[in-house]
Amino acid sequence: MQIDDHQTKLMTAAGLNLIAQALTIYDADLRLVLCNAPFQQMFDLPKALVTPGASFQETITLLAQLGEYGDVDDVAHFVAERVEQARAFEPHYMERTRANGRTISVEGSPLPQGGWVTVYTDITRTKQQEALLRARSDALSGQVLAHAEELSATNRELAAMNTALEEAKRQLTLSEARTRLTTEMMPAHIAHVDANACYTYSNRRLASVMPGRRADLIGRHIAEVLGQQAYDSIVPSLTQAFAGKPSVIEFTDEMSARRIRGAFTPDTNGGVYILSMDVTEETQNRVALQQTRRREIAAQVISGLAHDFSNLLTIILGLQSRLGRLDGQP
Repeated sequence: MQIDDHQTKLMTAAGLNLIAQALTIYDADLRLVLCNAPFQQMFDLPKALVTPGASFQETITLLAQLGEYGDVDDVAHFVAERVEQARAFEPHYMERTRANGRTISVEGSPLPQGGWVTVYTDITRTKQQEALLRARSDALSGQVLAHAEELSATNRELAAMNTALEEAKRQLTLSEARTRLTTEMMPAHIAHVDANACYTYSNRRLASVMPGRRADLIGRHIAEVLGQQAYDSIVPSLTQAFAGKPSVIEFTDEMSARRIRGAFTPDTNGGVYILSMDVTEETQNRVALQQTRRREIAAQVISGLAHDFSNLLTIILGLQSRLGRLDGQP
C-alpha cells in the first residue's frame, strides 16, 4: 500500500508528539522549521513561538525573562550572546537545571544545508537516581555502585542520540526527508500498523531497540517481524489499542534479552501507532534500588531483634539473681 506525502507527514508528526523528548529544527536564519508538542509543553511556550517561522531570538528572550537560565542581569546582552553562539553552527551538549527545579540535557547539531536540530531531554529522574545511589553507597558494594553509575551514563548517552543526529546530517535534504529522519534520531522505534496489523510506517530503529529483526517492515505482519514470542507478549495490548483504548506494556524480548516497553495508541482509521523503547537499564537501576531497600529493612529487623534479646536477657539475669538470694534464706 502506497502512502502519499501528506499521510507521511501526518504520521511523522503524530509519532514525534508521542516521544518524551522535545525537538526543534531551525533554519540558517534561525527561524523555526519544525518542533513537536513536548517542546511547547516543556517550556510552556505561546503558539506564536512554536509556529514555523518563529524567531529563535524571540524564544530565547522569553525563556530568559521567565528565569530558564537563572538570574540574568542584562537580558538583551545575554540573548545577543546566545544568538551569536547559535550562528556559529557548532555541535554542543549541555545539562542545566531549569527554573522549576527539573534538569534537562540539550543536544544540538548543525544541518548540512544550514540550521540546527536540537533535542531536549528531561534527565531529572536519572539525576535523582544517581544522587540516591550515592547517598546509599555505604549499603551497596563498590561493584554495584560502579555498575549503576555506568548505566546512568549510558542512559544519558542514549538520550543525547549522537548517532541519530549524525545520520540526520547525512540524509536531511528535503522536507519529507527532514521529518522522517527526525524520528530516526529518537532512541525508540516509532511505527504504524493498519487494521490488519501490517506495517505502513517505520522510522527504521527497530533493529537498535530489538536486535535481530529485519529492516524491511512495510507491508509485513507484525508477528512476522517481531517473532512469535514477542508478538504473543504484546497481543493483549495491541488488541486493546485496536479496540480504541491506548495501552502500555513491558516484556522481556527473549531473542535479545532486553526489557522492552511498548506504547500502543489507536488512530482514527482503525490502525495503531507503536512506540517501542529499550528500558533494560532503567529496569536494572530499579532492581538495584529495590535491593538497597531490602538491605536496609533487613538491618532494621536485625537491630530490633538484638535489642529485644538484650532486654529479655537482662530480665532473665535479674530473676536468676533474685532466685539465688531466696535460696540462701533460712
